Amino acid sequence: MTRIGQATMLLHAGDREEARNRLGALWEELGADGDLLHRCTLAHYMADTQEDPDTELAWDLRALGAAEELSEERVARDDSAVALRSLYPSLHLNLAADYVKLRRPDAARVHLDRARAASEALGDDGYGNGVRAAIGRLESRLGPQE
Repeated sequence: MTRIGQATMLLHAGDREEARNRLGALWEELGADGDLLHRCTLAHYMADTQEDPDTELAWDLRALGAAEELSEERVARDDSAVALRSLYPSLHLNLAADYVKLRRPDAARVHLDRARAASEALGDDGYGNGVRAAIGRLESRLGPQE
């Protein structure tokens, strides 16, 4: 997680290419059977490094796929699984934004609805409030359903 965080710092500092390179190397190292929290987090940030909307969507789908691999049993006994579940609002929000970029408003609305529903699990803190605000902004951008 430390190395994922370091690569993410590069992304936030504007070095998208180096962040993408480092996250890609970590993805290769982690492998398909790597820790679900690491896979989800890495794919979630890897999506943000992409310039192509289809590739961004593919990474966001990988992130959601890792999250969905969790069983209810693991959620009940594993704090990392609980942390991963708290990412669902953001995962669905990112997918909704991807679909907006790809001009697929119906798919965007499906994931926006899922983000809104999952946001009930968010705390009343900076992260939770930020995700809820982003959901509201994207809802406004999409406008009313036809």
